[in-house]
Amino acid sequence: MSKEFEVVVIGAGPGGYIAAIRAAQLGKTVACIEKWKNPAGTLKLGGTCLNVGCIPSKALLASSEEFENASHHLADHGISVENVSVDVSKMMGRKDGIVEKMTKGIEFLFRKNKITWLKGHGKFTGKTDAGVQIEVSGEGEDGASSEVVTAKNVIIATGSKARHLPGIPVDNKLIADNEGALSFDTAPKKLAVIGAGVIGLELGSVWRRLGADVTVLEALPEFLGVADQALSKEAAKQFKKQGLDIQVGVKVGEVKTSENGVTIAYTDKDGNAQTLEADRLVVSVGRVPNTDNLGLEAIGLKANERGFIDVDDHCATAVPNVYAIGDVVRGPMLAHKAEDEGVLVAEVIDGQKPHIDYNCIPWVIYTEPEIAWVGKTEQQLKAEGREIKTGQFPFMANGRALGINKADGFVKMIADAKTDELLGVHIISANASDLIAEAVVSMEFKAASEDIGRICHPHPSLSEVMREAALAVDKRALNM
Repeated sequence: MSKEFEVVVIGAGPGGYIAAIRAAQLGKTVACIEKWKNPAGTLKLGGTCLNVGCIPSKALLASSEEFENASHHLADHGISVENVSVDVSKMMGRKDGIVEKMTKGIEFLFRKNKITWLKGHGKFTGKTDAGVQIEVSGEGEDGASSEVVTAKNVIIATGSKARHLPGIPVDNKLIADNEGALSFDTAPKKLAVIGAGVIGLELGSVWRRLGADVTVLEALPEFLGVADQALSKEAAKQFKKQGLDIQVGVKVGEVKTSENGVTIAYTDKDGNAQTLEADRLVVSVGRVPNTDNLGLEAIGLKANERGFIDVDDHCATAVPNVYAIGDVVRGPMLAHKAEDEGVLVAEVIDGQKPHIDYNCIPWVIYTEPEIAWVGKTEQQLKAEGREIKTGQFPFMANGRALGINKADGFVKMIADAKTDELLGVHIISANASDLIAEAVVSMEFKAASEDIGRICHPHPSLSEVMREAALAVDKRALNM
């Protein structure tokens, strides 16, 4: 007789492990299936985000920023440092230590909440009166190669994997995706990056600070077209100043590898044939959902033509008691979006009535300066015919920003012209990932820009720029 659980989660990334914990908090018997193994062959929780995504990339971003500051910016503070060097292997060790601490933390939370970790690959095999049947293969108990469990409710949280390009084989040595680019043993002299999205910009920034000459090739005609145009314009200016060579409107052709590195043939935006020589190449052209080999057809479910699982507003699939969250469903591929959906589904299963406002999910790019936004862009609102008013305030007029030598960037707020309801907040600055949270809270509560303008903010702090931008919506900023 198979083991029975009230909730089985397939995948232990941010969406999956949070869903499992919330379901356990609500008194359900919960199991979570995960097969991830680190390079040493050890099974780990946390999925892509904790192991080869969000967490290790932010660790390397922080380390590379420290090196950049020591090399170029400490003199501004009157601090003299000579012969600054970097030990990439030690930096990688620090990153790996953080990852290990975080994944061990999830194991502790599983034990604390009495969640059963089913080690292996989960695949649907059918349905019975007792529930959904799932085969777990690979690391069963007592050396068994597989076992079958029964679930009254299933949450599919299998995440996504890097999209690869045809004819460009990724070996994570010369040609890498996000996983390989987080584990280079040395800083390449010349690094090519295909894709100027979040991952390409962050990883390109890491290796640029550590000494690489970085060229980013982007197929789309506009840089960061998903962001507000004011943000993308400022970001392009800042990255150019830092030394990132970003080329848009590019069509990549043949890619060749040799003992000396990688050669990328491409056509530039003007139609001219170009060749780029690099020591290494990072391919960062988006991600695709992990919906293959799940046995979806065994329960009458299938992925759509793009590989995603169709769900309703509460992440329910077409099959009763089967839900899907995170990167395998519609919406942005963001860890915090997956977490919110995990909590939502656990509470739906418990009979509650939760809700997610997807317009209030923030985006962040952890470059320097950071880029963050929530709500709609000015171009989106104008396309909708919405009457708006905007306010913008620069960090160069903020005492705290000047004191910490981080005065680049601004906050831009967009409000309804008649009601003053906040419709979008766009930030490019140091700590934008933290500042955006105030905007998220405000928009969740349907605040007006005046509401932020009338709230007391600590002085001196970067958060004062949020208030000034809000005041600027009505052309009454106090410090400009």
